[in-house]
Amino acid sequence: MNPIIQAITASQVKSDVTPFKVGDGVRVHTKVREGDKERVQIYSGIVIARKGHGIHETFTVRRISYGEGVERVFPVNSPNIDRIEVEQESENMKARLYYLRDRTGKAAVAVKARENRTPAAKAVRAAKAAPAAAVPVAG
Repeated sequence: MNPIIQAITASQVKSDVTPFKVGDGVRVHTKVREGDKERVQIYSGIVIARKGHGIHETFTVRRISYGEGVERVFPVNSPNIDRIEVEQESENMKARLYYLRDRTGKAAVAVKARENRTPAAKAVRAAKAAPAAAVPVAG
């Protein structure tokens, strides 16, 4: 990118964007203006693509609404995006998940999410699952 354009747009690039990747299930909180009121509307789905870089970076979110596939493209650095929440992480092997467009039913919604199978990850999951030990109160 041209260094002059990069210097001009540097102040508009958000620094507090939640890290997410293609295949993650996300909830995008967008600001919607209706007359003189402003509210936050949530759009949830699966990220099927990320494109661009810098101020021009966008991501595409796909969801199934009333049996019909709906996709929406969001600019990452838009002031109309309040925040992005990652609901479900996944490990996919592709940069674009356009193959989900051909799928129907549960196959269209679910991208396979694999748990991390390392011994350290298993220990963390076991610690979370175990109830907290009862600590006697000295009195």
